[in-house]
Amino acid sequence: MRPSAVRLLNILVPVKRAVDYAVKIRVNPQQTGVDLNVKHSMNPFDEIAVEEAVRLRERLKDAVKSIKVVTIGPPKAAETLRTALAMGADSALHVEIPESAPAPEPLGVAQALRAIIQREKEGEGVDLVIMGKQAIDDDAGQTGQMLAGLLGWGQATFASKVDVDTSAKTATVMREIDGGSEEIRCRLPLVVTTDLRLNEPRYASLPNIMKAKKKPIEKFTAEDLGVDFTPRLETLKVTEPPTRVGGGKVESVDELVAKLKEAGFTAV
Repeated sequence: MRPSAVRLLNILVPVKRAVDYAVKIRVNPQQTGVDLNVKHSMNPFDEIAVEEAVRLRERLKDAVKSIKVVTIGPPKAAETLRTALAMGADSALHVEIPESAPAPEPLGVAQALRAIIQREKEGEGVDLVIMGKQAIDDDAGQTGQMLAGLLGWGQATFASKVDVDTSAKTATVMREIDGGSEEIRCRLPLVVTTDLRLNEPRYASLPNIMKAKKKPIEKFTAEDLGVDFTPRLETLKVTEPPTRVGGGKVESVDELVAKLKEAGFTAV
């Protein structure tokens, strides 16, 4: 009997343009959200996802056929895609939304990604989705799980190590859990969300940055995908946390206890 042909992997990596992690966050004057007129960059957990996709291709050699990145955001989000392309991705998809539009909620993002994956089925298909476990702006940490649920795929969240066996069409993932880690084996297709310990993303070299300018970016709209990004949640007001009050010194334990009682604290 002739051995069956090995299925080449097509990897999809969703990335998000977010306020840079080094920026000090401030509430905007309207108190409707944070001030977005600051430096933006790729969400750090998504950088880890792109890096892991590239490392998988380096480890598996010819078994990885393509790495495609996708983002949902305003026109400026194309810069984030170019960064991912410079890191080693092959092509990109940009679901463009107006500059003034609110950021899509996790369910809307998951629905858009499902629509993209269903479109990809008409061609080579998607075997593995690698994405950050959360975005540092809303910290929702929900999109990967929602996407796996919508697709009916397996999921391996908070991954700190990923190994893929293309011949068996499985992935072995080490997950971060409370108090330690656990190893699970999943069948492909699969959604993996990345944790900080998975890898350290590379810096894009100048030659790769120049090459990235020639790599294709395909554009879509929400209407093209049949997705509605209308928010389901309403933000009433955003305020900064109260300023911390300085502490004081006491001379003895008795004085400390007296001050605690004055503040309304009682012994249990």
